[in-house]
Amino acid sequence: MAKILVVDDEADLEILVKQKFRKKIRENVYEFLFAQNGQQALELVKEHPDLDIILSDINMPVMDGLTLLTHLPEANPMLKAVVVSAYGDMQNIRTAMNRGAFDFVVKPVDFDDLDVTMQKTINHVRQLQDTLRAIKENNILKMYVDENVLNFMSHKEYESSLMKNETLQATVMFIDVCGFTSITEHVPANTVVNLLNGLFDKIVKEIIAQGGHVDKFMGDAVMAVFRGEYHLDRAIDTALAVKSQLANEPELTAGDKIFKPQISVGINSGEMVSGNIGSVSLKRLDYTVIGDSVNLAQRLQSVAQAGQIIITEDVYQQAKESFKCRPNGEFELKNKAKPVNTYEVVE
Repeated sequence: MAKILVVDDEADLEILVKQKFRKKIRENVYEFLFAQNGQQALELVKEHPDLDIILSDINMPVMDGLTLLTHLPEANPMLKAVVVSAYGDMQNIRTAMNRGAFDFVVKPVDFDDLDVTMQKTINHVRQLQDTLRAIKENNILKMYVDENVLNFMSHKEYESSLMKNETLQATVMFIDVCGFTSITEHVPANTVVNLLNGLFDKIVKEIIAQGGHVDKFMGDAVMAVFRGEYHLDRAIDTALAVKSQLANEPELTAGDKIFKPQISVGINSGEMVSGNIGSVSLKRLDYTVIGDSVNLAQRLQSVAQAGQIIITEDVYQQAKESFKCRPNGEFELKNKAKPVNTYEVVE
């Protein structure tokens, strides 16, 4: 549906527009708003950022149409105006076009011609919106994706490689920011997001420093994967480094709530499947790891208390020569027939 603002001090024009375009209004092709002068129009432009086009007269009280044109680029640079006026002399047409008008229709209005002009203008605005959206998406992609990856994505082999999978030995770590959910009801949304993103930045830097890969963000938790040599040691080193760094973070007070940034961590190592999981037809794929080893790491994190780094007994046997650990008891975990014996990594 196209949203159109009609700016004219003639009261009868609103009735006439609604009559002439009643079918398209009823079918939700057009939605009209009305203003009696340029000043009212600017107020409506601010209130309705989703406006597509403006149909504006020239001669109006308070603020005329030509002055209105000079303010539109600042108010909404995507908005395009069609001047609809009885003053159809070349000077007014040239002035209107020089001030950014997309087209000019002379009164008395031929509504069939006006409809064609509106459609042409709306199509132009849609093209601008699509172009701007593509630029934003491309810039966002460039922020997070290496240039070599972008070049690869433009080749045919990219599509054929989307569903390639492999089995590998790796370590998965789930890091949860403890108690974060409890403050979201007491702190403004922007503060919550900025705080969480700041904590994520610190966590991610430690993961990258140890050669890990951030698999995904899950609410207030991070999933990371470590591959290659000493993948288990590097994952535990990361968890200890994050824990140590957050110990120096200041407390946050929100109402009667005091939030001290802490993490709970579950780490597991073993065989897992790596591949693109999702829908190829939608081109919505998540390059991730799946398997029992991954599920167990997440469940270990779910039983970890604030400040704890929890591993299984099997992982403890691999890590005990490099890290100080202590028994943490047995837990009944989902899809595990027997209780799982756990250890806490201390240092």
